[in-house]
Amino acid sequence: MIRQRLRHLVLPLLSSAGLLVLVTGAGWLVDGGVGAAGGAAGVALVTFSYAMSSLAVAWADSVHPKLVMSVGLTAYVTKFLLFGVVMFGVVDAGWGGIRMMAIAMIVATIGWVSVQVWWTFRDHRPQVSTPGD
Repeated sequence: MIRQRLRHLVLPLLSSAGLLVLVTGAGWLVDGGVGAAGGAAGVALVTFSYAMSSLAVAWADSVHPKLVMSVGLTAYVTKFLLFGVVMFGVVDAGWGGIRMMAIAMIVATIGWVSVQVWWTFRDHRPQVSTPGD
């Protein structure tokens, strides 16, 4: 049942894989190995966070649809708190890949959201029904 609720994940994950290659290459060209690592880390962090949010919301919807809002908001707040902790930690460490990591996070976020919106508007399959509907 959760699998049906996650059918939107395929395209964003594929686009994130493509962005991982592109941003890592761009990071290499701009800042060398540290830029490539920063680019890869930024895309990976955003991809992981969106995938985990999707899993949490799908789980909540499978348990009870009224949980979706609270679980979704909790996942959102947790995700951005973790982003802040990671970014402040990386800045405090003085790591040279921070610029490409930040750029990659922006690009990956725009990419994920754009592909998911595109998929949503193009998907014409009926929505998943829950027991008791």
